[in-house]
Amino acid sequence: MTTELTWLTYTALLAASLWIPFVFGVTVTDFEGKEGLFVRPPDPGKMLPWVHRSLRVHQNLLEQLIPFAIIVLISAAVGVSTPITVTCSIIFFWLRVGHAVVMLSGFARAPLRPLIYVAGWVVTLVCAWQLLATAKA
Repeated sequence: MTTELTWLTYTALLAASLWIPFVFGVTVTDFEGKEGLFVRPPDPGKMLPWVHRSLRVHQNLLEQLIPFAIIVLISAAVGVSTPITVTCSIIFFWLRVGHAVVMLSGFARAPLRPLIYVAGWVVTLVCAWQLLATAKA
């Protein structure tokens, strides 16, 4: 398994675990609309701020993980592994961990949270560029 796939696996495990703070928060806190939780999704605006942030942490990771994972999987399929793609996969994971920490803690204020999110997008673009540049050669 390539280094990129190893770090993608770590990121997938993070994504697979980030539902836990939200479900915990919904379970232990009270908010308007909780009684209909299984009928329709609750209004995040009615939740405690940290519970709402935990939902966004999970959604944000899934939003960025899908394109990044596709790029890493294509790279593995065509045999592209460079120091840049390795670095991108490591940085992507740690950006997502950092994003989760600052969001869940409530420390995420502009410009920190958007900068971390944009950095994940940039890492995805750099990894894709490396794949396309190397695969053409």
